[in-house]
Amino acid sequence: MTRPIAPPPLPAVILDPIVRLALTEDLGRAGDLTSDATLAPHARLRTVIRARQAGRLAGLDAAAHALSLVDPAVKMQAEQSDGAALSAGSLVARLEGPARSILTAERTMLNFLGRLSAIATLTAEFASRISHTKAQIVCTRKTTPGHRALEKRAVRCGGGTSHRYGLDDAILIKDNHIAACGSIASALERARAYAGHLRMIEIEVDTLDQLEEVLETPPHAVLLDNMDTDTLARAVDRIAGTCIAEASGGVTLDTVREIAGTGVDFISVGALTHSAGNLDLGMDVD
Repeated sequence: MTRPIAPPPLPAVILDPIVRLALTEDLGRAGDLTSDATLAPHARLRTVIRARQAGRLAGLDAAAHALSLVDPAVKMQAEQSDGAALSAGSLVARLEGPARSILTAERTMLNFLGRLSAIATLTAEFASRISHTKAQIVCTRKTTPGHRALEKRAVRCGGGTSHRYGLDDAILIKDNHIAACGSIASALERARAYAGHLRMIEIEVDTLDQLEEVLETPPHAVLLDNMDTDTLARAVDRIAGTCIAEASGGVTLDTVREIAGTGVDFISVGALTHSAGNLDLGMDVD
């Protein structure tokens, strides 16, 4: 199976509203009072951004966009690329320009870099544990509201890939859809009639009995939810390549290797985006 490719920067049309909101939140109604009060308008500064702990880099595009919105006169030279493995002390970027502008942008830049690099780092940890298998790590829709495009890109920087970006790019029939529809067969029939030829259909099952019903007319993919590894292995054997097999539900770094060993194609991990924390990066005067 082809492994994920490092993503290009997000287009400005996607980045811009997210980054503008973050800057507006920080600058409020009066701007950076501290920098304006303490620094002369002509003062210049050279700074560096360094990693203070090991990890995987993501978020350079958002950080650079924040800086350019504050002041396009500041020069930023990236010394790493998103997806790069960082050691404690790794030089990430150099900045030079008006001191007020650099310090005004500093926290927003580091917020994006720290959060997104943590997601990439956690993804890389998951991916490394299953690199000997065909399985791939995928993220879910459990993202920070408004930051989905950034966070899903960060997952790709860490060597993972994405489940749906939203409700509008694939059909995923879950247990509540089945209950509301009345049966698995009815849900699949209605989905196929609606989908058209380019939309993927996936259905969630919790038991092998449900899987048997699904496989009477297989969809593109089956989400094997909260199954133990013995049941997962039996499910994969039963699917036998007729559709994509995806495991989900409570996946951790301690369990992901065994799950991958069952032969599933994908393993979805909500923790990549809802529990990643922050990678420590800092800005210092050069």
